[in-house]
This record gives sequence, C-alpha cells and structure tokens, in this order.
Amino acid sequence: MALTDELKQHLHDGAFIPAHPLAITQDKQLDEEAQRRLTRYYIEAGVGGVAVGVHTTQFEIRDPQFNLYETVLKLAMEEIEKAKIDRPFLKIAGACGKTEQAIEEANTAKNLGYDMVLLSNGGLNEYSENELIERTMSVSDIIPVFGFYLQPAVGGRVFSYDFWEQFAAIDNVFGIKMAPFDRYLTLDVIRAVNASPRRDEIALYTGNDDNIVTDLFTEYEAEVNGQKASKQIVGGLLGHWSVWTHKAVELFEQIKEARANEQIDKKWFSIAQQVTDANAAFFDSKHDFKGSIAGINEVLRRQGLMKGNWCLMDHEVLSDGQLEEIDRVYAAYPELNDDSFVKEFLEKESAVPRLS
Repeated sequence: MALTDELKQHLHDGAFIPAHPLAITQDKQLDEEAQRRLTRYYIEAGVGGVAVGVHTTQFEIRDPQFNLYETVLKLAMEEIEKAKIDRPFLKIAGACGKTEQAIEEANTAKNLGYDMVLLSNGGLNEYSENELIERTMSVSDIIPVFGFYLQPAVGGRVFSYDFWEQFAAIDNVFGIKMAPFDRYLTLDVIRAVNASPRRDEIALYTGNDDNIVTDLFTEYEAEVNGQKASKQIVGGLLGHWSVWTHKAVELFEQIKEARANEQIDKKWFSIAQQVTDANAAFFDSKHDFKGSIAGINEVLRRQGLMKGNWCLMDHEVLSDGQLEEIDRVYAAYPELNDDSFVKEFLEKESAVPRLS
C-alpha cells in the first residue's frame, strides 16, 4: 500500500493532527455517542487528520477484557466518511506490540481504509534496535509508516542515532513524530533524517507537547557531505491538540503563515510558554505525566464533549492538585480555549437527529 501524492504533499506541507481520545462510561464501557461526537468535533474544528488507537486513545483498548481497538478505528472512519471532507485529511491508526501484533494491527488499519500507522516502539525493551528495524520493515510492507519517538516517562525508550539513521532508510516511512520531551534526543532524529538519502521523503512532526510552538518555528541545519542541509518541523501529531482544538488550529495556521513570510513576531515566544504551561496542567508534568490521559478527558468533560474523565485502568486518574492546575490555566489563558466554538458545535449537534 502506498501513500497518495496528495497526502504526501499534505504531510510535507504540515498537517494539524490531534491524537483521538477514548470516551467511556463510568463502568468502563465505550460511550459510542460521545466517541463519534469527538471525531465530528475534530473535523469541524478544521484538523488536517486524526490519529486513532494511539497513547491518548489508551493502549489498553487492545486488552482482551476491553477489545476496543478495531471498534474505535471503525467508528472514527465511519464519521470521517460521513463528513465528506473536502480537504486533504490523513487517517492514521496507532500500531504497537510485538511484531505479530503490530502486523495484525497494520492489516486492520489498512482494511478499514487508514492511510498510515503511527508505529510505537513502547514496551518492547526485550527487542534490540535491529529487531525493531526489522519489525518496522515488516509493517511498512503493509501500510505506510509514521515513526514515533515516545518519551520514556510513559513507556518509551531511548534510541541511538544509528537507529534513526536505519529507520529513515526504510522505503515506506514518510513521517516521524518526535515526542521524547528532550532536546538532545529530538536532535538525534533530525540529524539522522537530514543525513539520509530519503531526507526529502520524510516529514518531521512534533510530538513534544512541552515545546509545541518553538518546535514548529524551528528549522534545523546540518552538514551533509560537505553541504548545508536544513529540515523544518512542519506539523504536529499531539495529544495536547485533542483539547481546545479549534483555537489551536487557528494558531497553527498563523504559525505556518509566519513561517512562509519569514516574519516571526516576538509575541510567539510568549504564546509558546502559555501553551506549554497549559500542557503542564493537562498532562500532569508535576507527577511525571501520571494524569495525562485523565487530564485531557477532564478538559473535554468540562466542555461537554465527554461525560466524565474516566479511563480504562483504575490507576489512570487525575493527580492531587491537577484539577486546580487546570482551573489555573483556564483562568490564565482564556484566549487559548475554544469553549465558545464547542458550545456552538454542541448546539448544532443537538439539533441533528442521529441513529442510535
């Protein structure tokens, strides 16, 4: 399976891609109505794609007691198809686990009509780097791959420069989400891609929720074969973008315009820190991100897009003081939230009869 020329161009132009959350009831059953509504919200907010079945969707959807992986991928795809979107739109499915599982999930995504898989290397410490490269090649034989550097605090691991050099050489890899929350590790990926013969085939995306705006403004230079080569982080695939989404889309479009005009106003340095401060509350950075998924769900609950901040696992809850932190950033940065947009969206939703 190949990525279409239109979607390759969209990927390289820079797309806004939120990581899709999971809506459940208090007794840990899928809330299908809310799940579908979330997908419609992202489409209405103007996103350039969605990533489903990823960390923000909760990796546990794959566990036998829940068995929700294929279901949530299918629900999102159905809403995307119903929307008849008239702009380029990337449909990305998360894939993880040992090679056999990753291959199975890649086939599921392909059969459902997804364009790419975001391939996580988390939880595979028994695999060598070479074995993970072989696993990536196996998945890429099925569907185009979006690489994923997941931060160690939530199950990722540190990789060598050589790993990313080999990764960039794989033919059906077209994007890499860098989310180690570490400048040095992010630079390893950029340097490796810059040095790759496939450098122009691979789009770099930020997943560094602690540094979103700065990442999107930064162009990285490196010397390759005695010549200067530069690489821009063109877009983002972010859990943070699953909340306050409409406003974040507006900011992203303004960033792209400023980049194109090479006019970077100093206001962006302040906005960058505001976004990072909001993320610290949502993602619970004070407690090593233990409340990150519950924090995202809490914001969506407040807006009326979810009924609760519940997660599949009992330990996935808000940390002490996290509610107060979310209150604080809501009050501090009212210009960053999209509450008014969500209110209008929900009013329109309530006026549309839907099949159960």
